[in-house]
This record gives sequence, C-alpha cells and structure tokens, in this order.
Amino acid sequence: MSEIDFVITWVDPSDTHWYSEKQKYSYEYKLDMNSEARYRDWGFLKYWFRSVEKNAPWVNKVYFITEGHVPKWLNIDYEKIIVVKHADYIPEKFLPTFNSNTIELNLNRIETLSNSFVNFNDDMFINSPVEPKDFFENGLPKDSGVFSPIVPKRGSISSIALNNIEIINEYFNSRFVIKKNFFKFFNLKYGKHLVKNLCILPWRNVLGFYDNHIPISYDKKFYNMLWAKESKTFENTTLNKFRTKEDVSHWVIRYWQLCEGHFIPRSTKFGKYYDIFKDIDKICDDIKNNSHKVICINDGDGVINFNDLKNRLLEVFEMKYDEKSKFER
Repeated sequence: MSEIDFVITWVDPSDTHWYSEKQKYSYEYKLDMNSEARYRDWGFLKYWFRSVEKNAPWVNKVYFITEGHVPKWLNIDYEKIIVVKHADYIPEKFLPTFNSNTIELNLNRIETLSNSFVNFNDDMFINSPVEPKDFFENGLPKDSGVFSPIVPKRGSISSIALNNIEIINEYFNSRFVIKKNFFKFFNLKYGKHLVKNLCILPWRNVLGFYDNHIPISYDKKFYNMLWAKESKTFENTTLNKFRTKEDVSHWVIRYWQLCEGHFIPRSTKFGKYYDIFKDIDKICDDIKNNSHKVICINDGDGVINFNDLKNRLLEVFEMKYDEKSKFER
C-alpha cells in the first residue's frame, strides 16, 4: 500500500489582506452559498492536529492548504507537515480564489501529494484511534456505496450536487453500476441504508449518492482522469471566485470512484455528521465517548449563540486533547 497523506483546507477570516482581497470581488458574492459562516473560524484547528497525532500517528504527511496565512503556533518545521499556499498549486489565472470548489478540485496539481490521500475540511475530526485500513485497503479507498436521491433545497449546495450527478449520468447508469459490483452496493455494512439501494432499482439514471459529510479517501489518478474528461466543466468552476450554483465539486470524483467500483465497502457508522447548533449535546457526548471514528461538526447560518457554543466545544476538546502535539511550536 502506498503511503497515506491527509489534506486539510483552512482559511483565516481575521487576515486583513485576505479579507480586503475578498471584498474586491464582492460583486460576485452570492449570499446563499457564500455567507460569513462559510469562512468562520471556531478556533478548533490545534485540536484537529492533536487528534491526528493521537489517533492517526501513522499518517505520512499532512498537507495544510491555505491562502498564505499560517497560525503562529503551527510548527512548520515539523517533518510531517507541508504548508501549501494556493499559489503553489493553483494556476495564476484562477487566483485569488475564495471558492472551496476551486481549492479542492485542484489538489491533484500538488505533485508530492500521495496517490492515496484523505481530504478533510477543518470541521472534520478524527475522534478515536484509526488505522490505515479504515481509509484504504489493498490500495482502494474505503467508502459506503449507498445511493440516495438528491433533494434540492433553497439556499443549500444541492445545485452543486445535481451538477456532479449530471456528469455521472453522462458516463454511467445505476443498473450497470450495481450489476458490475453487486456486493459492493448490497453490503451488510450499510445497515438500514441498504433500503435506499433497493428503492433506486427501478431507475436507470443515477439519482444521487448518500453523502455523510466525513473525510473522503481519494485515489489521485481519478482526479487526473476527471480533469481530462471534463476539463471545460472543471475549468469553468475553477474560474469562479466564489461558489456558484453552476459549480461542480470534488464529490464528483468520489461518485466516479463509487461507480467504477473502485472502493472497499465501509460501515456507514464509521463517521457522523452533526449540526453544531442543533446537536451540541450529541457532539460533546460523541467527543467524550469516542462514539464514532470521525465526526463532522458543521457550522451554519442558523447559529445565534456562537461564543457559547464555541466555548463549550473548546472545553470538551481541551479535556480530551490537553497535550501539545508536535505540530505545535
């Protein structure tokens, strides 16, 4: 098995240079997809690194993707961390960018990044000890092959998910996908979600996939393949300074891996997605009790008591990860 790298993308909204650059392009700003909550920093980053050191000490490198700002406490001399600025891998004609889709669709341009890597957002945490085989097995990404129809919702990113599925339906149909890798889609590890795969059988078109919003294992060659096949679509997205309803996202690469059967089934209980406003008690319990291997603590526009929630989670993280990591100065 090739070495496994982690990738984490991060932005510092307090960086005045970044903020002024962002304001220059404010005429392209779509509030429903680019609200301030999309850029808000909760102060959890050092606990992300501590959780990696404690729960995944085997990781090869951590690629820290940033516009250029780096936390003062980050030990950039540590052998396991590689700081990558947008300008280091994204072509100049696409910069500056404030579009997460641009940042993540171009990860394959990082030449030293391992062919086997796991893509994290900074709200996704390794919550309990994991092994390499939790993310890759025999060189194949671990994932859950569960279909789920996309339900468009106003103010959400469902339009981007639909754009991803449009591409998938250009090349695949669900019956062929299931027939080719039947036991990867009808697998007991999916539990109750197996019903979803049964329900989509009458349709030939791919209606969508179950997105549980946890770190995604990627084979880098599929990035390169999709860029070759859909270069115009990918470039159009990358040209957008902010997220738009016409974008595609890196999820289309995940969907392609699933349709190709290029994955090993993993339990849908491996990770858990939480809404930080609605699920604060559940989040704290999960962190304390190691209920899931990975968790996503999602921010949103509905948060009205930001400081209270932030302080409560900081306290829980500090209790669990009170030791300074080698990623810190």
